Amino acid sequence: MAKTDTEIKFSIEHAIKAFSSGNLTENSLKLFQELGYKTDRQQPLPDKTFACFKEYYLDTDSRFNEEKALTKEWQQIDLLFQLTKEEVTSQNSFFDKTQVDRNIIQAYLFFCIELNDKEYTRTALSQITREINKVFKMPVMVLFKLGDKLSLAVINRRRHKKDAEKDVLEKVTLIKDINIPKPHRAHLQILFDLSLEELRRVHKFTNFDELQEAWKKTLDTKELNKRFYKELSNWYFWAKEQVAFPDDVVKDREARNSTSLIRLITRVIFIWFIKEKNLVPDTLFHSKSCKGLVKDFMQGDSSNYYKAVLQNLFFGTLNQKIDERKFAADEAFPENRNEYGVKNLFRYQNLLLIDKQEALRLFHDVPFLNGGLFDCLDKQNDAGKVEYHDGFSRNTKKQAHVPDFLFFGDEIDIDLNEIYGTKNKSYKVRGLIDLLNRYKFTVSESTPVEEEVALDPELLGEVFENLLASYNPETQSTARKQTGSFYTPREIVDYMVDESLKACLKQKLVSDSAMKEDDADVGLNILFSYTEKEHAFTDSERKTLIEAIDDCKVLDPACGSGAFPMGILQKLVYVLHKLDPDNALWKEQQRQKAIKETEDAFRIGNQKERDIRLKEISDVFENNAGDYGRKLFLIEHCIYGVDIQPIAAQISKLRFFISLIIEQQSSGHRENNFGIRPLPNLKQDL
Repeated sequence: MAKTDTEIKFSIEHAIKAFSSGNLTENSLKLFQELGYKTDRQQPLPDKTFACFKEYYLDTDSRFNEEKALTKEWQQIDLLFQLTKEEVTSQNSFFDKTQVDRNIIQAYLFFCIELNDKEYTRTALSQITREINKVFKMPVMVLFKLGDKLSLAVINRRRHKKDAEKDVLEKVTLIKDINIPKPHRAHLQILFDLSLEELRRVHKFTNFDELQEAWKKTLDTKELNKRFYKELSNWYFWAKEQVAFPDDVVKDREARNSTSLIRLITRVIFIWFIKEKNLVPDTLFHSKSCKGLVKDFMQGDSSNYYKAVLQNLFFGTLNQKIDERKFAADEAFPENRNEYGVKNLFRYQNLLLIDKQEALRLFHDVPFLNGGLFDCLDKQNDAGKVEYHDGFSRNTKKQAHVPDFLFFGDEIDIDLNEIYGTKNKSYKVRGLIDLLNRYKFTVSESTPVEEEVALDPELLGEVFENLLASYNPETQSTARKQTGSFYTPREIVDYMVDESLKACLKQKLVSDSAMKEDDADVGLNILFSYTEKEHAFTDSERKTLIEAIDDCKVLDPACGSGAFPMGILQKLVYVLHKLDPDNALWKEQQRQKAIKETEDAFRIGNQKERDIRLKEISDVFENNAGDYGRKLFLIEHCIYGVDIQPIAAQISKLRFFISLIIEQQSSGHRENNFGIRPLPNLKQDL
């Protein structure tokens, strides 16, 4: 009797948990067997070491780079199995056995590697995967074990256009950081989707090219984003009829609820990203812990969770310096009325089951973001009276009403046929927190050469701009057309970024280094390409390029939620890494700039000011990952943006903040005032 989907997922979960002990090879084979990849074509290494791998597979002319592959950190490695057309057809009848094509990829290799450390970046795992793939003529998938986590790396290869005997190594996709003791439900779903029977059911492939294409589609983050947005939009249209926000600023109920919900969704999703870095406690988003935290939690139409937890998190925590966090004083006493209109102090202590000190401790380690997205929109008018928009108030008549069940409710059926223009179709919704928990989030934005099967910060822009287009129920697009909000696909952004930066740097090379235009074009094409080719510039030309990058000013006059500025940052970081791997030139450039700026400011020089600035620069490079210094000074000096919609600009800034915290290894404090320039407010905020 065939297993149900639930039973298969349970078997996959059990196979993952088995990695807590036992033999790596046996556990790996068991996991793939549960996914349907069964074969006797095995040739395990007699000694599970890199030395043995090298002896068996590396020729003297091999392109394999031991340093890039981090071979000194390989605790063990083994060849699990080779999967060929014959193996697959022996289990299933869905391959066309009569078809012969010399260009069809005829096999996969599966390796397992255990690494010494518990944490590795996506880039490091991708690089190991690429190096191993250089050795073989067929795609190699790698299962990594890192402490109590697993990661599966899948590479996309295509035939070389000029040499049929070679493959071009393209993007590496990772299912990263699968928790061995407690696998995330999103990871279980992804692995289930990759199981052979599920791939056969969904994609009906008949050969290895089609099998590879099925893997590619299953791991496509665009499809993941679409599925997430579909669920989220269902929740949005459902929640819009359940909430109530103050009408002081926006009188129209439809517009008021729509814009307030878009902002709420954006705030919560951003928190979900920084939660990946353990900057916000998980207990705030668990129904069991909330029962002991919030009065009348999930009782009827109670809205206490939104007010006592989320609003205090938004406005009293993320928008308030750590050492200034406190509860607003009792307004009944005249001496405390000077806090009237102050909207970054805690409220609703009467809705909590813990005292004020316990509440402050609960939020204490959450950073101060100072990013605008968490600025309370309840403001005093010219007459000194507060006009309420967010509804962060102890005045019950001015409070927002967002029921607890919108966050923690079980899945239910609702009617959205009128909204979507369908007939007799059933739609399902669940609480927002449960919805988010069903997906894996990552703080690392994808690049053309590597990505993680998870929702990345680019999603903030997609969600905002798509929901913005939907808040007018009559046209479903009027709002977006009026504001010019259209999401630019990543491929187009990459092209725009490359062409604009090449034009800027080419001009500098020609004018400052006396390069010929054709030579500059060739050199920049190599520099910008995602290949392992070394750059073609001399030391003098490298210095010119570093100075040119530091001097360039990139302005996006309609930055939206940051697609182009973020693309600029990613490409400049990549270029700097290629030109200056150890950051020596970039660090010296920042030092010289600091010296010049202090001399210009104080004419005869100010040694104390200069020493402080130089120490800050040294700390940035010494106490954080290599890309942190690149990103921080690029953000501070080079990248600017404005937009007609302030919330879009705020999302832009916060995406840069997320990008910085990825690289941050240590810090002297938890107040994260990251260095992107303020973006002008050109239109009334949502």
